[in-house]
Amino acid sequence: MDCCNKPGFPKNILANNLEEKHMCNSCLKILRRPLQAQCGHRFCSFCFNKIVSSGPHKCSACIKEDLFEDPTSILKEGGAFPDNAARREVEALAAVCPNEGCTWTGNIKEYEVNHEGKCDFMIILCPSCKELMRTNELERHNERECPERTLNCKYCKEPFHFKNIKAHDEICPKYPMICEGCAKKKIPREKYVDHIKFCSKFRAPCRFHVVGCDMSVSGLYFIITICMPPLSLLACAPTLPTLATSFTPLPSAVGAALELQLHSEKTKVAELSRRCQELELKVGTFENIVCVLNREMERSSTTIEAYNRQHRLDQDKVEILNNKVRQLERTVGLRDLSIVEMEGNIREMSAATFDGIFVWKISDFTKKRQDAVAGRAPAMFSPAFFTSKYGYKMCLRIYLNGDGTGRASHLSLFFVVMRGHSDALLKWPFNQKVTLMLLDQNNREHIIDAFRPDISSSSFQRPVSDMNIASGCPLFCPLPKLDTKNSYIRDDTIFIKAIVDLTGL
Repeated sequence: MDCCNKPGFPKNILANNLEEKHMCNSCLKILRRPLQAQCGHRFCSFCFNKIVSSGPHKCSACIKEDLFEDPTSILKEGGAFPDNAARREVEALAAVCPNEGCTWTGNIKEYEVNHEGKCDFMIILCPSCKELMRTNELERHNERECPERTLNCKYCKEPFHFKNIKAHDEICPKYPMICEGCAKKKIPREKYVDHIKFCSKFRAPCRFHVVGCDMSVSGLYFIITICMPPLSLLACAPTLPTLATSFTPLPSAVGAALELQLHSEKTKVAELSRRCQELELKVGTFENIVCVLNREMERSSTTIEAYNRQHRLDQDKVEILNNKVRQLERTVGLRDLSIVEMEGNIREMSAATFDGIFVWKISDFTKKRQDAVAGRAPAMFSPAFFTSKYGYKMCLRIYLNGDGTGRASHLSLFFVVMRGHSDALLKWPFNQKVTLMLLDQNNREHIIDAFRPDISSSSFQRPVSDMNIASGCPLFCPLPKLDTKNSYIRDDTIFIKAIVDLTGL
């Protein structure tokens, strides 16, 4: 999805506290592709376009802050411009991944380009069974766990749902079967019937079992009985007395053969009865052994279940401890960031002045100029300075490769009114003369520009965010003047001086 079609970034990706100036006044999240309206409030590009899509709207932030001014506070299509300075500030903020278990860190720009929507720890729905899981678990889930996954039968190669595997095995024509007679394995189901017809060891009921014959015959004999019904009927001895009246008297030779066959069958029955008794004794012995083994199995099962319960408890404890360690690591990281921020504030306060005069030393000028040309850091803010201890709070903003009409041709220098602790005691709008200087380090020819604030501009009204829109000199100093040998740059350092006229304060 295009980044312009998304609302702001979630607040929980920030590694430190969210500042109000970085927050969208509509979705109340971190600004994404910020636009600044005429009233000075910032919105995500998506949020602003959504607001004005149905026509002009009053700015809710102006109404909330009791600063509504018609027509400035009316939001309408084309009534906002991209705030690239705010965008660069937001994209440089330190960020962490909000997904539990992910250790990714970086800044918001890296998060948007390389990590958002791609995190392996992001929670998603399985498209088949709708179960929640992490992204890095989806492939394994689809291959091994999803009850709705599709498999190909390893015998007939036909596809089927995993939950229907048993039903498929019952009808698969290639499923391997075992002959109960010859014990031959891997007979495809579709060929099994043909096999038993000709298997000499397969036993099937006599086709006359419905009239009392309880003999079993081989597959080959079964075929013969189909082809020679009179002989098969004679073989069914138990039915002869019943059917004797239905047949004509047999020849004496046939009768003798029948009596001989009956005697042989009786001998076999007696032998089988004896063997059955022996087997019954062995079965009784084995049953006693099985009972003992069953009791041992029950005791082993109970012990294993106890071990499993203890293992699960241990796993839960380990998981709890791992969560605590991760939480402590994140807390330590946040503490380190807070310490760095506090050290920065201390350095800023140590550089502050309280007489309206401020000298800004910019070291490593060549490197910072290259960063500005490459777009990595086009703008720099100076530490804050004050007209008095309880006076106006201000700072400078410099573009080493120019901004607006001075881009790539001039050094641009701007004056910024910031929100201070004593703003309620001061006169507004800010109306003091401001002088900006690039100092000649030989004290011969300083580059100077001065202006008196336009009191109708929002840049000099009482700030409603951390700082107002910068105002100053986009064409402050031609860049070729800095590229030639001069005394403005010495030891790769320049000095910027600001003087605020304190008359009337």
